[in-house]
Amino acid sequence: MLKRMKAAVAATTAVVLSGTVASAGGLSDAIVEAPVIVEDPVEVGPTGGSLPGWVIPAAIVALLIGVASSSDDDDGEKRR
Repeated sequence: MLKRMKAAVAATTAVVLSGTVASAGGLSDAIVEAPVIVEDPVEVGPTGGSLPGWVIPAAIVALLIGVASSSDDDDGEKRR
């Protein structure tokens, strides 16, 4: 009986305290956001890159060809 009464008092205390915490803070000024001003976007024309579009792929292909040509033979014999 005493355990049940302690549990009821604890539950009632928790409900009362949580209600007090939830209603606290209502005395401050309301936060009002400034109105959003939408400006017309400025259209900018496409700008050219610093390199043409074919330079990077050509460099990658040249790198792969260089690696393939400098690799050793698969049979392990040295060339003279």
